[in-house]
Amino acid sequence: MKKLLLTSITVIFVAASLFSQDDGEKKPLFGIKFSGFVKTDFFVDSRQVVTAREGHFLLYPENEKLDADGNDINAKWNSNILSIQTRLAVSVWGPDVFGAKTSGYVEGEFFGNVNPAINTFRLRHAFIKLNWKHTELLTGQTWHPMFSTDCFPGTVSFNTGAPFLVFSRNPQIRVTQEIGKFSLQLTALSQVDFTSTGPDGPSPKYLRNSVLPELDFQLQYKSVNLDKGTEFVIGAGIDFLMLTPRLSTKVTLSMAYDTVINGIVHHVAAVTEEYKTNTKSTSFAYNFYTKWKLRPVTIKFAAEYGENNYSFTMLGGYAIKSITDLSKGYVDYADVRSCAVWGEVHTNGKKWQTGVFGGFAKNLGVGETVTGVYFVRGSDIDYIWRISPRLQYSINKFRIALELEYTVAGYGTTTQKGYVSDPKAVGNLRSLLAFFYFF
Repeated sequence: MKKLLLTSITVIFVAASLFSQDDGEKKPLFGIKFSGFVKTDFFVDSRQVVTAREGHFLLYPENEKLDADGNDINAKWNSNILSIQTRLAVSVWGPDVFGAKTSGYVEGEFFGNVNPAINTFRLRHAFIKLNWKHTELLTGQTWHPMFSTDCFPGTVSFNTGAPFLVFSRNPQIRVTQEIGKFSLQLTALSQVDFTSTGPDGPSPKYLRNSVLPELDFQLQYKSVNLDKGTEFVIGAGIDFLMLTPRLSTKVTLSMAYDTVINGIVHHVAAVTEEYKTNTKSTSFAYNFYTKWKLRPVTIKFAAEYGENNYSFTMLGGYAIKSITDLSKGYVDYADVRSCAVWGEVHTNGKKWQTGVFGGFAKNLGVGETVTGVYFVRGSDIDYIWRISPRLQYSINKFRIALELEYTVAGYGTTTQKGYVSDPKAVGNLRSLLAFFYFF
Protein backbone atom coordinates (compact mmCIF):
# COMPACT_ATOMS: atom_id res chain seq x y z
CA MET A 1 0.00 0.00 0.00
CA LYS A 2 2.82 2.40 0.87
CA LYS A 3 4.60 1.63 -2.41
CA LEU A 4 1.37 2.20 -4.37
CA LEU A 5 0.71 5.51 -2.59
CA LEU A 6 4.30 6.67 -3.16
CA THR A 7 4.11 5.73 -6.85
CA SER A 8 0.81 7.60 -7.29
CA ILE A 9 2.16 10.75 -5.61
CA THR A 10 5.28 10.62 -7.81
CA VAL A 11 3.22 10.28 -11.00
CA ILE A 12 0.95 13.19 -9.99
CA PHE A 13 3.97 15.36 -9.11
CA VAL A 14 5.74 14.66 -12.40
CA ALA A 15 2.56 15.24 -14.41
CA ALA A 16 1.92 18.52 -12.60
CA SER A 17 5.49 19.69 -13.12
CA LEU A 18 5.33 19.10 -16.86
CA PHE A 19 3.02 22.03 -17.43
CA SER A 20 2.27 25.45 -15.96
CA GLN A 21 -0.89 27.46 -16.43
CA ASP A 22 -0.56 30.83 -18.19
CA ASP A 23 -3.63 32.66 -19.60
CA GLY A 24 -5.49 29.37 -19.88
CA GLU A 25 -2.78 27.69 -22.00
CA LYS A 26 -0.61 24.78 -20.97
CA LYS A 27 3.05 25.45 -21.61
CA PRO A 28 5.65 22.72 -21.06
CA LEU A 29 8.23 23.65 -18.46
CA PHE A 30 9.82 20.24 -18.21
CA GLY A 31 9.52 17.08 -20.23
CA ILE A 32 11.03 13.65 -20.64
CA LYS A 33 10.67 11.19 -23.51
CA PHE A 34 11.92 7.63 -23.78
CA SER A 35 12.76 6.01 -27.12
CA GLY A 36 14.93 3.35 -28.70
CA PHE A 37 14.64 0.01 -30.43
CA VAL A 38 15.11 -3.70 -29.98
CA LYS A 39 17.32 -5.22 -32.68
CA THR A 40 18.51 -8.73 -33.45
CA ASP A 41 21.19 -9.40 -36.08
CA PHE A 42 21.86 -12.76 -37.73
CA PHE A 43 24.99 -12.73 -39.89
CA VAL A 44 27.20 -15.17 -41.76
CA ASP A 45 30.79 -14.47 -42.93
CA SER A 46 32.63 -16.40 -45.62
CA ARG A 47 35.96 -16.16 -43.69
CA GLN A 48 37.49 -14.86 -40.46
CA VAL A 49 37.24 -11.07 -40.17
CA VAL A 50 38.65 -8.15 -38.18
CA THR A 51 35.77 -7.07 -35.95
CA ALA A 52 34.68 -5.89 -32.53
CA ARG A 53 32.18 -7.56 -30.12
CA GLU A 54 32.08 -11.15 -31.28
CA GLY A 55 32.06 -10.23 -34.96
CA HIS A 56 29.25 -7.68 -34.75
CA PHE A 57 31.23 -4.59 -35.82
CA LEU A 58 32.87 -5.61 -39.09
CA LEU A 59 35.88 -3.73 -40.47
CA TYR A 60 37.59 -5.96 -43.07
CA PRO A 61 38.63 -9.59 -43.71
CA GLU A 62 41.57 -11.18 -41.92
CA ASN A 63 44.74 -11.79 -43.95
CA GLU A 64 45.58 -15.26 -45.17
CA LYS A 65 47.17 -17.52 -42.53
CA LEU A 66 48.74 -20.54 -44.17
CA ASP A 67 49.38 -23.83 -42.39
CA ALA A 68 52.27 -26.23 -43.14
CA ASP A 69 50.36 -27.59 -46.16
CA GLY A 70 49.61 -24.15 -47.57
CA ASN A 71 45.96 -24.12 -46.51
CA ASP A 72 44.45 -20.79 -45.42
CA ILE A 73 43.39 -21.24 -41.78
CA ASN A 74 41.32 -18.04 -41.90
CA ALA A 75 39.28 -19.26 -44.89
CA LYS A 76 36.58 -20.56 -42.53
CA TRP A 77 32.90 -19.66 -42.62
CA ASN A 78 31.34 -18.48 -39.35
CA SER A 79 28.06 -17.05 -38.06
CA ASN A 80 26.48 -15.41 -35.05
CA ILE A 81 23.17 -14.10 -33.67
CA LEU A 82 23.33 -11.02 -31.42
CA SER A 83 20.94 -8.49 -29.88
CA ILE A 84 23.59 -6.24 -28.31
CA GLN A 85 22.70 -3.26 -30.50
CA THR A 86 19.37 -2.91 -28.69
CA ARG A 87 19.21 0.75 -27.68
CA LEU A 88 17.63 2.97 -25.03
CA ALA A 89 17.45 6.77 -25.17
CA VAL A 90 16.08 9.56 -22.99
CA SER A 91 15.38 13.11 -24.19
CA VAL A 92 14.71 15.84 -21.61
CA TRP A 93 13.94 19.54 -21.77
CA GLY A 94 13.26 22.26 -19.27
CA PRO A 95 12.95 26.01 -18.64
CA ASP A 96 15.11 28.49 -20.52
CA VAL A 97 18.56 29.40 -19.19
CA PHE A 98 20.40 32.62 -20.18
CA GLY A 99 17.69 33.19 -22.78
CA ALA A 100 18.37 29.82 -24.42
CA LYS A 101 16.16 26.75 -24.77
CA THR A 102 17.61 23.86 -22.77
CA SER A 103 17.62 20.14 -23.52
CA GLY A 104 19.54 17.00 -22.74
CA TYR A 105 19.96 13.60 -24.33
CA VAL A 106 21.26 10.26 -23.03
CA GLU A 107 21.58 7.12 -25.17
CA GLY A 108 23.10 3.72 -24.55
CA GLU A 109 23.13 0.16 -25.79
CA PHE A 110 24.22 -3.29 -24.64
CA PHE A 111 27.35 -3.36 -26.80
CA GLY A 112 29.91 -3.14 -23.97
CA ASN A 113 33.21 -1.27 -24.18
CA VAL A 114 35.39 -4.35 -24.75
CA ASN A 115 34.72 -7.95 -25.76
CA PRO A 116 34.73 -9.32 -22.17
CA ALA A 117 32.02 -6.76 -21.34
CA ILE A 118 29.70 -7.75 -24.19
CA ASN A 119 25.98 -7.54 -23.25
CA THR A 120 26.70 -4.80 -20.70
CA PHE A 121 25.21 -1.33 -21.02
CA ARG A 122 27.54 1.34 -22.44
CA LEU A 123 27.13 5.05 -23.01
CA ARG A 124 26.80 6.28 -26.59
CA HIS A 125 25.57 9.84 -26.19
CA ALA A 126 25.17 12.13 -23.18
CA PHE A 127 24.99 15.86 -23.85
CA ILE A 128 23.36 19.14 -22.89
CA LYS A 129 22.25 21.75 -25.41
CA LEU A 130 21.63 25.46 -25.02
CA ASN A 131 19.89 26.87 -28.10
CA TRP A 132 19.57 30.56 -28.83
CA LYS A 133 17.99 31.87 -32.05
CA HIS A 134 21.07 31.31 -34.21
CA THR A 135 23.61 29.82 -31.79
CA GLU A 136 23.93 26.41 -30.16
CA LEU A 137 26.24 25.29 -27.34
CA LEU A 138 26.64 21.54 -26.88
CA THR A 139 28.58 19.99 -24.01
CA GLY A 140 28.90 16.24 -23.56
CA GLN A 141 29.54 13.09 -25.55
CA THR A 142 28.23 12.61 -29.07
CA TRP A 143 29.39 12.00 -32.63
CA HIS A 144 32.71 13.42 -33.75
CA PRO A 145 31.97 16.57 -35.84
CA MET A 146 33.54 14.91 -38.90
CA PHE A 147 30.72 12.35 -38.70
CA SER A 148 27.94 14.51 -40.13
CA THR A 149 24.50 13.57 -38.81
CA ASP A 150 23.10 15.23 -41.96
CA CYS A 151 25.06 12.91 -44.26
CA PHE A 152 26.02 9.40 -43.17
CA PRO A 153 25.41 5.90 -44.57
CA GLY A 154 22.11 4.19 -43.79
CA THR A 155 23.56 0.67 -43.81
CA VAL A 156 21.91 -2.15 -41.88
CA SER A 157 25.32 -3.16 -40.54
CA PHE A 158 26.28 -1.57 -37.23
CA ASN A 159 29.59 -0.40 -38.72
CA THR A 160 27.68 2.38 -40.55
CA GLY A 161 30.25 2.28 -43.34
CA ALA A 162 33.45 2.04 -41.26
CA PRO A 163 36.37 2.06 -42.04
CA PHE A 164 35.49 4.40 -44.93
CA LEU A 165 34.33 7.33 -42.78
CA VAL A 166 35.07 8.90 -39.42
CA PHE A 167 33.33 6.64 -36.89
CA SER A 168 33.93 8.05 -33.41
CA ARG A 169 32.00 9.46 -30.47
CA ASN A 170 33.85 11.90 -28.21
CA PRO A 171 33.32 14.05 -25.12
CA GLN A 172 33.33 17.60 -26.46
CA ILE A 173 32.41 21.25 -26.23
CA ARG A 174 30.86 22.45 -29.47
CA VAL A 175 29.62 25.86 -30.61
CA THR A 176 27.50 26.14 -33.77
CA GLN A 177 26.63 29.49 -35.33
CA GLU A 178 23.96 29.75 -38.03
CA ILE A 179 24.29 32.43 -40.71
CA GLY A 180 21.32 32.04 -43.01
CA LYS A 181 21.56 28.60 -44.59
CA PHE A 182 25.21 28.29 -43.53
CA SER A 183 26.47 27.03 -40.19
CA LEU A 184 29.92 27.37 -38.64
CA GLN A 185 30.99 24.86 -36.02
CA LEU A 186 34.01 24.88 -33.68
CA THR A 187 34.66 21.92 -31.39
CA ALA A 188 37.18 20.89 -28.73
CA LEU A 189 37.28 17.14 -28.11
CA SER A 190 38.77 14.50 -25.85
CA GLN A 191 38.75 10.70 -26.24
CA VAL A 192 37.17 7.87 -24.28
CA ASP A 193 36.01 4.82 -26.30
CA PHE A 194 37.55 5.71 -29.66
CA THR A 195 41.17 6.43 -28.83
CA SER A 196 44.54 6.94 -30.45
CA THR A 197 47.19 4.27 -30.01
CA GLY A 198 50.83 4.32 -28.97
CA PRO A 199 53.60 2.47 -27.10
CA ASP A 200 51.15 1.22 -24.45
CA GLY A 201 48.36 0.31 -26.86
CA PRO A 202 45.10 2.21 -27.48
CA SER A 203 44.52 4.80 -24.76
CA PRO A 204 43.18 8.36 -24.30
CA LYS A 205 46.30 9.29 -22.30
CA TYR A 206 48.31 10.28 -25.39
CA LEU A 207 45.83 13.09 -26.06
CA ARG A 208 45.39 13.97 -22.37
CA ASN A 209 49.14 14.36 -21.86
CA SER A 210 49.27 16.84 -24.74
CA VAL A 211 47.00 19.19 -22.73
CA LEU A 212 45.57 20.72 -25.91
CA PRO A 213 42.32 18.95 -26.88
CA GLU A 214 41.60 17.82 -30.41
CA LEU A 215 40.27 20.80 -32.38
CA ASP A 216 37.80 20.70 -35.25
CA PHE A 217 36.20 23.29 -37.54
CA GLN A 218 33.26 22.56 -39.86
CA LEU A 219 31.41 24.68 -42.43
CA GLN A 220 28.05 23.50 -43.79
CA TYR A 221 25.35 24.72 -46.18
CA LYS A 222 21.88 23.20 -45.88
CA SER A 223 18.74 23.94 -47.90
CA VAL A 224 15.42 22.17 -47.22
CA ASN A 225 12.20 22.47 -49.22
CA LEU A 226 9.40 20.83 -47.23
CA ASP A 227 6.79 21.36 -49.95
CA LYS A 228 8.85 19.53 -52.56
CA GLY A 229 10.33 17.06 -50.09
CA THR A 230 13.87 17.90 -51.18
CA GLU A 231 17.07 18.66 -49.32
CA PHE A 232 20.60 19.66 -50.28
CA VAL A 233 23.56 19.53 -47.88
CA ILE A 234 27.24 20.25 -48.49
CA GLY A 235 29.99 20.63 -45.94
CA ALA A 236 33.71 20.44 -45.26
CA GLY A 237 36.07 20.75 -42.33
CA ILE A 238 39.54 20.48 -40.84
CA ASP A 239 40.71 18.69 -37.71
CA PHE A 240 43.91 19.01 -35.63
CA LEU A 241 45.23 16.31 -33.29
CA MET A 242 48.34 16.42 -31.11
CA LEU A 243 49.56 13.37 -29.15
CA THR A 244 52.32 12.79 -26.60
CA PRO A 245 53.20 9.12 -27.06
CA ARG A 246 55.77 8.96 -24.22
CA LEU A 247 56.52 10.82 -21.00
CA SER A 248 59.90 9.14 -20.61
CA THR A 249 62.42 6.94 -22.36
CA LYS A 250 64.43 4.09 -20.90
CA VAL A 251 67.97 3.31 -22.01
CA THR A 252 69.60 -0.02 -21.15
CA LEU A 253 73.23 0.38 -20.10
CA SER A 254 73.81 -3.33 -19.51
CA MET A 255 71.63 -6.36 -20.13
CA ALA A 256 70.37 -8.66 -17.40
CA TYR A 257 72.24 -11.95 -17.07
CA ASP A 258 72.63 -15.02 -14.86
CA THR A 259 75.94 -16.11 -13.37
CA VAL A 260 77.00 -19.08 -11.28
CA ILE A 261 79.05 -18.48 -8.11
CA ASN A 262 80.04 -21.45 -5.95
CA GLY A 263 77.45 -23.58 -7.70
CA ILE A 264 74.61 -21.10 -7.06
CA VAL A 265 72.86 -19.24 -9.88
CA HIS A 266 72.69 -15.49 -9.30
CA HIS A 267 70.56 -13.18 -11.40
CA VAL A 268 72.01 -9.76 -12.21
CA ALA A 269 69.34 -7.22 -13.19
CA ALA A 270 69.68 -4.94 -16.17
CA VAL A 271 71.05 -1.48 -15.55
CA THR A 272 68.84 1.23 -17.08
CA GLU A 273 68.47 4.98 -17.09
CA GLU A 274 65.21 6.89 -17.60
CA TYR A 275 64.87 10.32 -19.23
CA LYS A 276 61.92 12.68 -19.40
CA THR A 277 60.62 13.40 -22.90
CA ASN A 278 57.86 15.54 -24.36
CA THR A 279 58.09 14.86 -28.10
CA LYS A 280 54.75 15.30 -29.90
CA SER A 281 53.03 13.69 -32.86
CA THR A 282 50.85 16.22 -34.69
CA SER A 283 48.41 15.61 -37.53
CA PHE A 284 45.67 17.20 -39.61
CA ALA A 285 42.57 15.66 -41.20
CA TYR A 286 40.15 17.04 -43.79
CA ASN A 287 36.62 15.99 -44.72
CA PHE A 288 34.00 16.76 -47.37
CA TYR A 289 30.42 15.53 -47.74
CA THR A 290 27.28 16.26 -49.72
CA LYS A 291 23.73 14.93 -49.92
CA TRP A 292 20.94 15.40 -52.47
CA LYS A 293 17.53 14.26 -51.30
CA LEU A 294 14.78 14.09 -53.91
CA ARG A 295 11.31 12.65 -53.41
CA PRO A 296 12.12 9.21 -54.85
CA VAL A 297 15.82 8.82 -53.97
CA THR A 298 18.65 10.18 -51.83
CA ILE A 299 22.25 10.42 -53.04
CA LYS A 300 25.21 10.83 -50.67
CA PHE A 301 28.95 11.20 -51.16
CA ALA A 302 31.82 11.91 -48.75
CA ALA A 303 35.62 11.88 -48.64
CA GLU A 304 38.27 12.13 -45.91
CA TYR A 305 42.05 12.53 -45.86
CA GLY A 306 43.97 12.22 -42.61
CA GLU A 307 47.56 12.11 -41.44
CA ASN A 308 46.63 9.95 -38.41
CA ASN A 309 43.20 8.32 -38.76
CA TYR A 310 43.53 5.60 -36.11
CA SER A 311 41.10 7.10 -33.57
CA PHE A 312 38.54 7.55 -36.38
CA THR A 313 38.31 3.72 -36.84
CA MET A 314 40.05 4.08 -40.19
CA LEU A 315 43.36 3.00 -41.70
CA GLY A 316 46.46 4.88 -40.55
CA GLY A 317 48.28 6.11 -37.46
CA TYR A 318 51.90 7.11 -36.92
CA ALA A 319 55.35 5.55 -36.54
CA ILE A 320 58.73 6.24 -34.98
CA LYS A 321 60.60 8.06 -37.72
CA SER A 322 64.12 7.99 -36.28
CA ILE A 323 66.22 8.10 -33.12
CA THR A 324 67.25 11.69 -32.46
CA ASP A 325 69.44 11.01 -29.40
CA LEU A 326 70.77 7.47 -29.01
CA SER A 327 72.22 8.07 -25.53
CA LYS A 328 68.83 9.11 -24.14
CA GLY A 329 66.54 7.12 -26.43
CA TYR A 330 64.82 10.21 -27.85
CA VAL A 331 62.82 9.70 -31.05
CA ASP A 332 60.64 11.70 -33.43
CA TYR A 333 57.44 10.63 -35.21
CA ALA A 334 55.97 10.54 -38.71
CA ASP A 335 52.30 10.15 -39.65
CA VAL A 336 51.01 7.19 -41.65
CA ARG A 337 48.49 8.86 -43.93
CA SER A 338 45.30 7.44 -45.45
CA CYS A 339 42.23 8.56 -47.35
CA ALA A 340 38.77 7.18 -47.99
CA VAL A 341 35.66 7.90 -50.06
CA TRP A 342 32.16 6.49 -49.87
CA GLY A 343 28.89 6.92 -51.70
CA GLU A 344 25.33 5.73 -51.30
CA VAL A 345 22.02 5.75 -53.18
CA HIS A 346 18.75 4.67 -51.62
CA THR A 347 15.05 5.03 -52.27
CA ASN A 348 12.80 6.94 -49.86
CA GLY A 349 9.78 4.65 -49.65
CA LYS A 350 7.98 4.48 -46.30
CA LYS A 351 7.44 0.71 -46.45
CA TRP A 352 9.92 -0.65 -48.95
CA GLN A 353 13.38 0.85 -49.26
CA THR A 354 16.37 -0.36 -51.20
CA GLY A 355 19.87 1.05 -51.38
CA VAL A 356 23.51 0.37 -52.13
CA PHE A 357 26.64 1.57 -50.32
CA GLY A 358 30.17 1.63 -51.73
CA GLY A 359 33.45 2.63 -50.13
CA PHE A 360 37.18 2.72 -50.87
CA ALA A 361 40.11 3.36 -48.48
CA LYS A 362 43.79 3.74 -49.37
CA ASN A 363 46.97 3.57 -47.29
CA LEU A 364 49.13 6.52 -48.38
CA GLY A 365 52.18 5.57 -46.30
CA VAL A 366 54.60 8.02 -44.70
CA GLY A 367 56.40 9.35 -47.74
CA GLU A 368 59.80 9.20 -46.04
CA THR A 369 61.91 6.46 -44.49
CA VAL A 370 60.93 5.40 -40.97
CA THR A 371 63.10 3.18 -38.78
CA GLY A 372 60.93 2.41 -35.74
CA VAL A 373 57.71 0.83 -34.56
CA TYR A 374 54.33 1.45 -36.24
CA PHE A 375 51.30 2.52 -34.18
CA VAL A 376 48.68 2.07 -36.88
CA ARG A 377 45.61 0.20 -38.01
CA GLY A 378 46.27 -1.89 -41.11
CA SER A 379 50.02 -1.33 -41.54
CA ASP A 380 50.13 -4.23 -44.04
CA ILE A 381 46.97 -3.19 -45.93
CA ASP A 382 47.31 -1.21 -49.16
CA TYR A 383 43.60 -0.69 -49.83
CA ILE A 384 40.09 -1.73 -48.79
CA TRP A 385 36.91 -1.57 -50.81
CA ARG A 386 33.31 -2.56 -50.13
CA ILE A 387 30.00 -2.87 -51.92
CA SER A 388 26.84 -3.55 -49.92
CA PRO A 389 23.30 -3.58 -51.36
CA ARG A 390 20.34 -3.71 -48.96
CA LEU A 391 16.58 -4.13 -48.85
CA GLN A 392 14.29 -3.29 -45.96
CA TYR A 393 10.58 -3.46 -45.21
CA SER A 394 8.95 -1.34 -42.49
CA ILE A 395 5.42 -1.53 -41.12
CA ASN A 396 4.33 0.47 -38.11
CA LYS A 397 7.09 0.01 -35.50
CA PHE A 398 8.51 -3.17 -37.05
CA ARG A 399 11.28 -3.48 -39.64
CA ILE A 400 13.06 -6.37 -41.30
CA ALA A 401 16.20 -5.73 -43.34
CA LEU A 402 18.59 -7.77 -45.48
CA GLU A 403 22.08 -6.65 -46.49
CA LEU A 404 24.93 -8.26 -48.42
CA GLU A 405 28.33 -6.77 -47.60
CA TYR A 406 31.32 -7.75 -49.74
CA THR A 407 34.61 -6.31 -48.42
CA VAL A 408 38.07 -6.77 -49.96
CA ALA A 409 41.41 -5.88 -48.33
CA GLY A 410 44.71 -5.80 -50.22
CA TYR A 411 47.38 -7.28 -47.93
CA GLY A 412 51.06 -6.89 -48.81
CA THR A 413 54.54 -6.05 -47.51
CA THR A 414 55.14 -2.81 -45.61
CA THR A 415 58.04 -0.84 -47.07
CA GLN A 416 60.47 1.48 -45.24
CA LYS A 417 58.35 4.46 -46.26
CA GLY A 418 55.13 2.97 -44.92
CA TYR A 419 53.68 2.04 -48.29
CA VAL A 420 52.39 -1.49 -48.92
CA SER A 421 53.79 -3.31 -51.93
CA ASP A 422 52.52 -6.33 -53.88
CA PRO A 423 49.04 -6.39 -52.32
CA LYS A 424 46.96 -9.55 -52.58
CA ALA A 425 43.18 -9.24 -52.48
CA VAL A 426 41.42 -11.07 -49.65
CA GLY A 427 37.61 -10.90 -49.70
CA ASN A 428 34.75 -11.65 -47.33
CA LEU A 429 31.02 -11.83 -47.97
CA ARG A 430 28.76 -11.04 -45.04
CA SER A 431 25.06 -11.86 -45.27
CA LEU A 432 23.09 -9.94 -42.64
CA LEU A 433 19.43 -10.30 -41.62
CA ALA A 434 18.18 -7.80 -39.02
CA PHE A 435 14.91 -7.40 -37.11
CA PHE A 436 13.95 -4.05 -35.49
CA TYR A 437 11.15 -2.98 -33.18
CA PHE A 438 11.12 0.78 -32.51
CA PHE A 439 9.52 2.50 -29.55
